[in-house]
Amino acid sequence: MTAKPSPRNHGPKRDAAAWLLVSPWVVTLLVFWAYPLAYALAVAFANLDIFSGQWRWVGIANFSAVLTNPDFSTALWHTVIFTAGTVPVTTALAIVVALALNRRLPGRAFFRAGFFAPTLTATVVIALVFMHLYAQGGYLYRLAEVIGLPVPDRGFLFEQKTALLSVMVMDVWVSVGYYALLFLAGLQAIPAELVEDAILHGAGAWQRFWAITWPYLRPTLLYAVVIDLIKSFQIFTEIFVMTQGGPLGATTTAVYHIYSTGFERFNLGYASAAAFVLFALIAIVGALQFRLLAFGRGAED
Repeated sequence: MTAKPSPRNHGPKRDAAAWLLVSPWVVTLLVFWAYPLAYALAVAFANLDIFSGQWRWVGIANFSAVLTNPDFSTALWHTVIFTAGTVPVTTALAIVVALALNRRLPGRAFFRAGFFAPTLTATVVIALVFMHLYAQGGYLYRLAEVIGLPVPDRGFLFEQKTALLSVMVMDVWVSVGYYALLFLAGLQAIPAELVEDAILHGAGAWQRFWAITWPYLRPTLLYAVVIDLIKSFQIFTEIFVMTQGGPLGATTTAVYHIYSTGFERFNLGYASAAAFVLFALIAIVGALQFRLLAFGRGAED
């Protein structure tokens, strides 16, 4: 018998080929992620004159300025309100929609595509459409008048009490379809035998949901909530297009505050420090979500 050549003889060639194949991804990672991140971290500890390119080391002064700035605190509070108001509503509606779309109903493929369609549309386009819907004389404005709801004189986006809420409603409308698709995938992963056995034993709809559906949806719930939470904390495009932080700062969120400070006032050191503070807050909240939603998974698995 002829001995097969050892794979080790071709190890260096295979390693070179592997590095060649992954090199575009590695270069992209280094150029567009690692380098900007390291550069921003350096800027956070300095004052950078964007016009002359001169640096002045200031240590943690930028971080101190961020933590003591009432404008950042207000923007962060608006972000918390936005997140607390959209994530639970989006998650609950997505689960309800997923349960409905999981039923054998006529035309359910059409409805699945319809609910997911907003996710495929550019956020800027959706924001522009909703600007017209919310404007004075717009469809939603007239609908609110017909129903008898109080409406702002200049439209929903020009009133401090309704501007942020209006953006939140739009965000929920856009996001529900995407997360409903995730929950639908989780529902379809439930073994049919479990459901049939529960029905044979006389379990009602609520009993089947809490005993079978909910445990199987928990991993999907964890993923959906954490991803939606991170997205909500980073809300920017909708604010930039629809309100630009107005009226009177009522919709200024943390990321928009960072943008306006860095690219409108050219205070890049402060903006970089604020970005890292926001990153730390998102990491802490995300970790807490993992602890809360993943509790007991080890025992179940």
